[in-house]
Amino acid sequence: MAINLQKGQRINLTKQNGTTLTQACVGINWGAIEKKGFFGGITREAVDLDGSCILYDSNKNATEVIYFGNLKSKNGAVRHSGDDLTGDVNGDDGLDNEVITIDFSSLDANVEHVALVLNSYKGQDFGTIPFASIRIYEGTPTNVREVFAKYDIANDASFKGHVAMVMGVFYRRNNEWKFNAIGDPTKDRKLQETIETVKQNYL
Repeated sequence: MAINLQKGQRINLTKQNGTTLTQACVGINWGAIEKKGFFGGITREAVDLDGSCILYDSNKNATEVIYFGNLKSKNGAVRHSGDDLTGDVNGDDGLDNEVITIDFSSLDANVEHVALVLNSYKGQDFGTIPFASIRIYEGTPTNVREVFAKYDIANDASFKGHVAMVMGVFYRRNNEWKFNAIGDPTKDRKLQETIETVKQNYL
């Protein structure tokens, strides 16, 4: 694949060898917010970001939501690694804090869209969170083979002042899966609002 997508780009999931990508991972990485103490010391405020995956049918109805409170879809095609409540408190360890894995070959036949969203659970501004980034890649949670979309939230001014975003949407066309790299911040405060935003604007 080896494609570094820009916002708004769309790709099909055909690899260079002609085969089709059947599994993708979404990795989210972030750090704790550093604050200066009264006596010049540094304190670190834990950050709780939540990556979620929403499955929609052809009528744009959300059929399942995979998030920290529901770590896998009913048939196991989508899995969430679990809720990270703090971020990397001691600096970037180079690993993703949360990973969502999608097996396209196992998705239910009625699923037409697979949306990926990010919410700041405590309402902490994306613009204040160190090295916050997202990568969507071929591989497994422990083996990143090829990254095909990456969002550098921490260094993108468009995310400042926001606590929710739509990362991207996989969608089915003629029995083939394609990907729309969205990367848009939203004005939502809660996951349920973001689910509705995706339905109204991105499907």
